[in-house]
Amino acid sequence: MNEIIDVERWLNHFHNNQQHRPEPQWDAPMNLSPVVIAPLVKSIAQFELGDGGGPDKLIAWNAESFRSSSKERQILTDLWFKEEKEHSRLLGDLVRRFGGTHIRSHWSFTAFCLSRKCFGVGFELMVLLVTEIVSTAYYRLLYRHGEDAALHGVCKLILRDEAGHVAFHRDRMARTAPYGYNRLWEAFLVVLAHGAASMLLVNHAPALCAIGGSGREFFREVRRELVRFLHRLRSDQFRARCLGARIVQDKKSVKTVAG
Repeated sequence: MNEIIDVERWLNHFHNNQQHRPEPQWDAPMNLSPVVIAPLVKSIAQFELGDGGGPDKLIAWNAESFRSSSKERQILTDLWFKEEKEHSRLLGDLVRRFGGTHIRSHWSFTAFCLSRKCFGVGFELMVLLVTEIVSTAYYRLLYRHGEDAALHGVCKLILRDEAGHVAFHRDRMARTAPYGYNRLWEAFLVVLAHGAASMLLVNHAPALCAIGGSGREFFREVRRELVRFLHRLRSDQFRARCLGARIVQDKKSVKTVAG
């Protein structure tokens, strides 16, 4: 996988994203009822495990060859996973605020890690992209319906980070394949995302319903995120093609002058 990554842009992004991050209001009054908190805190504990329960790195069987192919790629990957680790810290504080219990294992987390390990780093990156998209829908519903100041603060920070992560994936992919991913690939992405969304809903529907959301609303958000991602990916690919054409033209001009 020989991407051309805009290293300076993403180093600046990850650095700037660490600035102006107000800590959620952990001591704010508790407005949620125990009936809502019971399923919600179980859901949040699972997300805490998902973001921080495993190795904070790529774990596919060929991941090391991907990471070590360039120092810049390794640095950017580490910065990305560092933000995921911070999500686990924030979610862990929410679990404590709501009087929940931290968990160390869950069947869905085991399946998630297994899918990342077995099929190579290309598939792992796709799985992680889909996870970012589907998680965005989940956190958006929590932010929209969860009437708790600390919960709002956590969701706002995580949604900000997830938007950057999805953009990072999109830029990497556009530069890898500026002439596009075919419709079959897009259909596979959509199917994979709906599969991930269905698995999430199996575990988290009680929490989403308790705060006033619904499965229908959740899938609507997932589809909206998918459409947005594919539209912006095509736009990024167009810009990558234009950039490539300018580089080729510049090289021809240099050769002409030199000749």
